[in-house]
Amino acid sequence: MSYFDLGFAFLFIPIVVILFMIFPKKAKAYVLLLSSYLLFFMISGNLIIFLLLSTISIYLAGKQIGKLNDKRDAELLNKNEDKKLIKEKYKKKKKIILAIVIIFNLSFLFIFKYLNFFAMNFSSLLNIFGIKSEFRAIKFISPIGISYYTLMAISYVVDVYNGKIKNDNNIVRLALYLSFFPQIMEGPIAKYQETAEQLYNAKKVTYHNFCFGYQRILYGFFKKYVIADRLNSIVKVVFNNYSSFGGISIFIGIISYTVLLYMEFSGTMDVVIGTGEIFGVNIPENFKQPFFSKNITEFWSRWHISLGHWFKDYIFYPVSLSKPLKKITNSLRKRFGAHYGSLISGAIAFFCVWFLNGLWHGAGYPFLFFGMYHFFLIVMGSIFEPIIQKFCTKKGINRNIKPYRVLQIIKTSLLVFIGEMFFRAETVSDGFNMLSRMFNKLFVISHDEFSRFGLDYKDLIIIIISIAVIFIVSILKEKNINIREKIESKKIGLRWLIYYLLIFATIIFGAYGPTYSPVDPIYADF
Repeated sequence: MSYFDLGFAFLFIPIVVILFMIFPKKAKAYVLLLSSYLLFFMISGNLIIFLLLSTISIYLAGKQIGKLNDKRDAELLNKNEDKKLIKEKYKKKKKIILAIVIIFNLSFLFIFKYLNFFAMNFSSLLNIFGIKSEFRAIKFISPIGISYYTLMAISYVVDVYNGKIKNDNNIVRLALYLSFFPQIMEGPIAKYQETAEQLYNAKKVTYHNFCFGYQRILYGFFKKYVIADRLNSIVKVVFNNYSSFGGISIFIGIISYTVLLYMEFSGTMDVVIGTGEIFGVNIPENFKQPFFSKNITEFWSRWHISLGHWFKDYIFYPVSLSKPLKKITNSLRKRFGAHYGSLISGAIAFFCVWFLNGLWHGAGYPFLFFGMYHFFLIVMGSIFEPIIQKFCTKKGINRNIKPYRVLQIIKTSLLVFIGEMFFRAETVSDGFNMLSRMFNKLFVISHDEFSRFGLDYKDLIIIIISIAVIFIVSILKEKNINIREKIESKKIGLRWLIYYLLIFATIIFGAYGPTYSPVDPIYADF
C-alpha cells in the first residue's frame, strides 16, 4: 500500500475519521495509535515488532535519564558537595544510557539496510589482500519507514539527554509520536515537541479541517498521477538506454527525473500533511519551493527540510562544537581569518553530514557519490563567496537585481539536475557516462528519439500545463500568498467548482493504463 492508493485516501482515512469522531476525547489518541499500528501491520506484517522495540527502548531510556536528572538536581541542593563533580558523575551515566539506546536502534537500521553493502565491500577488500572471501547477500525484508522512525527515536532521546525536553512518562503519547500513520512511510522527520502533544490531544474533526486536509491530499494526487507517473515513461527509457540517445534527449531525461522526484515526494508530503490537517495536527512542512533557490545551500534548506534539520541538529552541531574541532577552529581562525578558518574546520562537520546523508538514502556508491557531490558544491560555494562578493562590489554589480537572481536560480537548478542524475543512475560509472554523452552528443538526435519516450503530443501538453499550474502556485507561495485561504474565502459555489476541477483533472488527465508505468514510492525505499 502507498499513500496514493485510493484505498488509503478514500477508505482507510474516512474509517479512521469516523472512529475518531465516534469515540470520546480520552480515547481519540488510542484510535490514532491503533490505526497507525494497523496500517503498519498491513504493510510490514510481523516486522511491526521493530517499531515496538524502538518505542519501548526510547521510553525506558528517556525515563531512566529523567530519573538521573532528578537525582542530580536533588544532590545539587546539598551545598557541601562539589557541584561540578556531581554534574560530571551523572553526565557519564546518562551518556552510557544514550549510547546504548542509540546503538540499539541503529543496529536494526544497519542490519536491514547496510549489512549486505558493508559485508560485500569487506569481502572485496579481503580478496584484494589475497584472502579468499566469498560473499553471499542475505535477503532482508525491511520494516517500512525504519529510516524515518529511527531518526525520530534518536532525536527524542538526544533532546531528553540535552535537557531540551522532559522525558515523557506516557508511553501512548510517545508511541503515537513515533508511529502516526501518515508519517510512517516517508516522514517528515518531526521532533517530539513538534507533534507529540498535538497528536495526543487531537481535537475533533471540523468541516474546515476536513476540507482543507482533502484539498492538500488531492493536490498531492494531482502531482503524482498527472505529472510524476507520466514523466516516468521518459525517465525509464532514457536511464535504461542512455547509450542510444543523444545529448538533448539525455538532458530531457535528467530534467524529467528531477521533476518526477519532486512531484512524487512533495506530492506524498501533501498527502501526509493534508491527513494531519484533517485531525487538526500541524505536521512540519518538508518543502519550500526549492527550485527558487539561488545556491545549493539554500536548495537544501528548502528540500527535505526535516532531514536537513535532523542532520544539522544531531550531526553538524555536535561535530563542529566538539572540543577537538573547536581547538582546530580557534587555531585556523588565527592563521586564515574568521571566514576561512571556520570554513576549514567546518568542512569536517559538513563531510560527516553529507557522507551520512548519502548513506541514509541508500547503501550504494551512487548515493555516497550524491552526498559527496553536494558536499563539494557547498564547500566550494563557501570558498568562493567572498571572492564573488568582492568582484561584484568592485564592478558595481547589484546581486539583488532580478536578472542576476534568475541566473543564480538557473545555475543552481542545473547543478541539482546533475546531482539527481547520479542519484538515479545504476552506478557512478553510468552517471559519468551519461554526463559525457550528454555533452559530447549535445546536438546529436535521431528522428525516432522522442517517439521512444512513450508519450504523444497530448501527454506533452498535459505535462507542460500541469507543471505551469504547480509553478504558478509556487510563485504565489514564494510571495507569501496563501492560495488555499484565498480559495476558502470565495463563495461556496466557486470554491467547490475549484475542488471539482482538481478532482476531475486528476481523474481525466492522470497517467493510467498499460502504456504508462506508475512511479513506486521513491522515498519509502530510503
